[in-house]
Amino acid sequence: MKLLRIFICMLLGYLLGTLSPSALFGKLKKVDLRNQGTGNLGATNTMLVLGKAYGAIVMLFDISKAYLAAFLARLLCADVSIAPVLAGAAAVAGHIYPFYLNFKGGKGLAPFAGLVLYTDPLIFLFLLVFCTTLMIAVNYSIAMPWSAGALFPFLVFWKSGDLALFFVCLAVSALIIYKHYPNFIKAINGEDRKIRDHIRTMFSK
Repeated sequence: MKLLRIFICMLLGYLLGTLSPSALFGKLKKVDLRNQGTGNLGATNTMLVLGKAYGAIVMLFDISKAYLAAFLARLLCADVSIAPVLAGAAAVAGHIYPFYLNFKGGKGLAPFAGLVLYTDPLIFLFLLVFCTTLMIAVNYSIAMPWSAGALFPFLVFWKSGDLALFFVCLAVSALIIYKHYPNFIKAINGEDRKIRDHIRTMFSK
């Protein structure tokens, strides 16, 4: 019975993760975001193609998906401490691989942020400040998801000492790093847009 409840929590998390406001906005605007900009159904590409307001809405919604999945899992599986993180991780996977969009969604950074926020708000705050600072310093966006993904599981283990929790966080962090690998290649080849230029463009509009 406990395994069934965990499965239900993860399935619910995955389904929440597949909800894509960027796909909806693209449909309303008659634009397939998977063929525009960065080619992803996420907040960044929505902002680039449709504008800052749409991008902000998508970001808040995508962050809330994993957070809500973890919160609901805590209610449904109060006796399983790792269930919320499993459900949040499933939401990240659903965001990246939505079944009804040919498993081609976003790169998962926003729902990953929601999972981090639920898991530990202090770790979230630290990673937000540290990774944003690092990203601006190196001037490439890849620094944020890769540094956050690399640090998150170890910070969680350092605070909790929970080995099972560590491995779940490690798995979802590895997925985030993997999905952002093309950005790393672009940065290495000097093809990725400089983040400070991007910030200046955003605030000049």
